[in-house]
Amino acid sequence: MITKVPILELKNLKVTIGDKEVLKDLNLTVNKGEIHAIMGPNGSGKSTFSKVIAGHPSYDILSGDILFNGKSILSLEPDQRSHLGIFLAFQYPIEIPGVSNEEFLELIYNSKLEAENKEVKTLSTDFFNLLNEKLKLLDISEDFIWRNVNEGFSGGEKKRNEILQMMLLDSELSILDEIDSGLDIDALKIISNGINSFMNPDKAIILITHYQRLLDYVKPTYVHVIQNGKIIKTGNADLAKELELKGYDWLKEIN
Repeated sequence: MITKVPILELKNLKVTIGDKEVLKDLNLTVNKGEIHAIMGPNGSGKSTFSKVIAGHPSYDILSGDILFNGKSILSLEPDQRSHLGIFLAFQYPIEIPGVSNEEFLELIYNSKLEAENKEVKTLSTDFFNLLNEKLKLLDISEDFIWRNVNEGFSGGEKKRNEILQMMLLDSELSILDEIDSGLDIDALKIISNGINSFMNPDKAIILITHYQRLLDYVKPTYVHVIQNGKIIKTGNADLAKELELKGYDWLKEIN
């Protein structure tokens, strides 16, 4: 019998932004080696879910808890959660004019080393060897790293950059918020290959998506449907295919 080891546990999580309740007694456990897909209509709470785990300051947690590797992270700032091993790929990655991708990637990589009390080596051969290895996995040319962060990037390039950051940080828990949005089929395959090559039995991934097509390439252990701030149904990969055929109204009929 395989023992399941939880990485993330959401316990009766109730969250507001302003006067609006956006998550309602939400419960979820994500174990090592699992990929969870979160689906649901616009405004259902999917992106809120990801931001709350990452520690976005706009949200107030009224009750419940978030455990990462068995310990509460409610009091931790976003950077502290990142250093523990939580990564969030943004739905709309921001541009940072005047900062090269190389500078940014080296900064976040060294920040992680500092948090782990490891030696930081600026412009080190080890860093560039690691970076070039990840570039090849994502089919990214080397000149990509000398461009300003996301400035003038296509949608596909921005999403590849998010996956590149995830790989460099080697995060235990990666939350990918609509990483497939705006991608053509070739870019989707490359992104999916990157995710699959990164995944291993000691990690977990949460995919937030509207579409089943991503799940043809990255096979989820579980699919959850969020509606009105609650998980209303959980299933395997077949649930995503049913949603593709029947839409979310079908769930209203059976709940």
